[in-house]
Amino acid sequence: MNYIPNTDADREEMLKVVGVESIADLFAGVPEKFRFPELSLPPALTEMEVLAELQALADENDDVNHLSCFLGAGAYNHFVPKIVDFLIQRSEFYTAYTPYQPEISQGTLQAHYEYQSMVAALTGMEASNVSHYDGATAVAEAVIMALQVGRGKRTKVVLSPTLHPQYREVVHTYTQGMSVNTVGEDAPLGDLGALADLVGKDTACVIVQNPDFLGRLYTPAEMQALADHVHEAGALFVVSADPISLGLFTPPGDYGADVVCGEGQPMGNSLSFGGPYLGFFAMKLDDIRKTAGRIVGQTVDADGERGFVLTLSTREQHIRRDKASSNICSNQALNALAAAIYLATMGKYGVRKIAELTYHKAHYAAKLIGEIEGYAVTSDGPFFKEFVVQCPLPVEEVNSRLLDYGMIGGYDLGADYPELKDHMLLCVTEMNTRDDIEALADALAEIGSFQADDLEGQDELDDVEEVA
Repeated sequence: MNYIPNTDADREEMLKVVGVESIADLFAGVPEKFRFPELSLPPALTEMEVLAELQALADENDDVNHLSCFLGAGAYNHFVPKIVDFLIQRSEFYTAYTPYQPEISQGTLQAHYEYQSMVAALTGMEASNVSHYDGATAVAEAVIMALQVGRGKRTKVVLSPTLHPQYREVVHTYTQGMSVNTVGEDAPLGDLGALADLVGKDTACVIVQNPDFLGRLYTPAEMQALADHVHEAGALFVVSADPISLGLFTPPGDYGADVVCGEGQPMGNSLSFGGPYLGFFAMKLDDIRKTAGRIVGQTVDADGERGFVLTLSTREQHIRRDKASSNICSNQALNALAAAIYLATMGKYGVRKIAELTYHKAHYAAKLIGEIEGYAVTSDGPFFKEFVVQCPLPVEEVNSRLLDYGMIGGYDLGADYPELKDHMLLCVTEMNTRDDIEALADALAEIGSFQADDLEGQDELDDVEEVA
């Protein structure tokens, strides 16, 4: 039964205002033969029958709850404590959009403040805003911020070729028509020195991902050297980071980063078929007024009681949009809340433990796969949870066959890096068990042996045809 809240009196009043006598008169402009078409609908179902059918349709999907997942490339299958979903579904959080009126939004503002504090501690930075739409827009906002800091006199942006390809695409979209000169994407992969050579007096910022898109983890010394070179030229050094890796490795704030940003999905947000996610963004206090997004501060009211307010960000970011440095004035509040609950639940030791498990499991997987005939782990240097594997046949075919083994394979790097044709980016997190990893190695070995048999059979066929 349909529920229509309007009473007969309500409808009469509305029709009177519109100037018609009946609801049917509202459709007078629609040709009569089209007003009430016959619909070919199946027979009505009960709620119980509908739920059963929807469940059957959902069960046809392949997902990380039913398959072993070794796919990363920007979205990661990490453990999410049940308390995260429980708390974010409370109505006071779930329905809250944004704290425009701080006097009645103290709970939301405090949650945002706690999120900022933990992100700042995790990244080693002095301040954090309350998130952007995703990791890609966070990186793009870092570019806009750097252009603002340079007062329009610095128009060169150096992008590492191993910065996430989709992040680079969003940067190009943001800056089109702005006379911004983006360079670096054709530099040798993983060569920080080549990026340093591109820095000059016209450089606004240099953006590097660590660990990078190919999984390479740069040492603090390598990053500090680049940061020093960037700062000597008067530019900003921006690092896009995996937040889970920061539980184990040196935070970018300790090796000279001016901005640390990235995708916050690994912090308590599920894969969710690609979103919504959140982009975390931390910075130094010197540049805080040039950043977009919301900043929540702690203060005291007239009675000396603790309170929370929106602070430091300029009015233009919220009201005078034509004068704003960016049109981003909102945030992914619920996703940021999930991240805050996750970080508070796990604590610094919990995040470190997750990072340690991830690191060791990924290296165990790389060791096993590197011993399989036909495959080669080609990752250059240390890595965290992702590594590159050269395959004996196209990655698309490998992944298709892995599905038959109940596994989601890695990312096909040839799609973004032509020189890495037949190279797969594999990801291992704490969610992958030892049995999962060993099963993956066994499956890859069998797939490789199938390829060898196919090639041997083809060679024999070629010999027969040559004799004929």
